[in-house]
Amino acid sequence: MAVANSSATCHGLCIISFLVIVSALFGTSSAQLNPTFYSGTCPNVSAIVRSTIEQALQSDPRIGASLIRLHFHDCFVNGCDGSLLLDDSANIQSEKNAVPNANSTRGFNVVDDIKTALENACPGIVSCSDILALASEASVSLAGGPTWAVLLGRRDGLTANLSGANTGLPSPFEGITNITAKFTAVGLNTTDVVVLSGAHTFGRAACATFNNRLFNFNGTGSPDPTLNSTLLSSLQQLCPQNGSASVVTNLDLSTPDAFDNNYFTNLQSNNGLLQSDQELLSDTGSPTIPIVTSFASNQTQFFEAFALSMIKMGNISPLTGSSGEIRQDCKVVNGQSTTQAIELRSGSAEKTVNLEEM
Repeated sequence: MAVANSSATCHGLCIISFLVIVSALFGTSSAQLNPTFYSGTCPNVSAIVRSTIEQALQSDPRIGASLIRLHFHDCFVNGCDGSLLLDDSANIQSEKNAVPNANSTRGFNVVDDIKTALENACPGIVSCSDILALASEASVSLAGGPTWAVLLGRRDGLTANLSGANTGLPSPFEGITNITAKFTAVGLNTTDVVVLSGAHTFGRAACATFNNRLFNFNGTGSPDPTLNSTLLSSLQQLCPQNGSASVVTNLDLSTPDAFDNNYFTNLQSNNGLLQSDQELLSDTGSPTIPIVTSFASNQTQFFEAFALSMIKMGNISPLTGSSGEIRQDCKVVNGQSTTQAIELRSGSAEKTVNLEEM
C-alpha cells in the first residue's frame, strides 16, 4: 500500500488498491492534483522539504506537530490555499490573528526556510500551499508515522479570511456535535474527525486550552469527571487557578514526540488532554467510540486511515490551473512589499506567546 510506516513497505497489489480507493473518494476534482506534479520542474522538492524539517527538529522537537496544524488550519478556511500564511497588509486581515490561531499557530519560520530553499533550487515553481501539504507528510513520517504520496499542484490564494477562521475552525472546548458539523462543512466526515484528531499523538498544548476541565467544568464547580484523577492532579499543579495560561504540556503522555496510536489508548484510560479529545470516547452513544476503539487496538489501521484522511483534507477546494499564484514569499502576495507587511503585522502569532502548539 502507498501508506506505510517507516519500518514497512507494501506490495504492488496494495498500491493499486490504494490508488483505486483514492480515486473513488476524491473523483475528478483531485485529478487536478497529482503526486508527480513537480517531477519535471522541481524533482527534489520532497527531499528539500524533509531535510529542512530534519534540521528544524534538532532544536525544536515539536515543530512537526506545529507544521501539520498549519496545514489543518489552512485547509479549513478558504480551502488549501496557503491563506493562513499571509501577514496583515493594506488589503489583507491575516488569519493569524483569528482567535483559534493567535497565540497559537507556530512554525511559520520553518515554512519560510523551506520556501527559501525551494526558491534557490527551483524559483517560482512550488506553491506555499503545497509546502504545507508536503511538510505535514514529512513531519508525520519523521516522527515514525505513515508515509503517503502527497497530491500536488495547488496554487496560492490572493487573500485571507479572518472571519472564516474565527467561525470555521474547531475549538478544543467544543463538543463532538459542533466539531463534526465543522468537518462536514468542508466535506469531511465522522471518521475524519477521529482520524485527524489522532494528530494529537504528538506536540504540546497550553493550559489555556484545557484548564476549563480542571476546576469548574461547565459551571459545575468540579473538574471534568472524564479526566483521569492522576492526570487531573498533575495538571492542577501545572496549571493552577489564576496561573499562567501559556505553560505547555504534552498532548500524548506516553510518547510525546512520536507519531503512533497511543493517543487512542490514552483516551481509553481517560488521559485525553483536551475536552475535544476525550469526548471522542466519553460522549455516550457517539459514533466516534467504535472508531477510537478500533484504532487503539490496531496501529496499522490508524496509519492507513490517517493517510487517506490527510489526502482528503488536502483536497479541500484547492486552487489549480491559472487560479491564484505561486507566491515568491509565503507571507505576502506577489507584488506586495514584505516590509509593508512586517510593519502592519502588529498582532501576528510569531510575536506572541504560543498557547496550543500541537
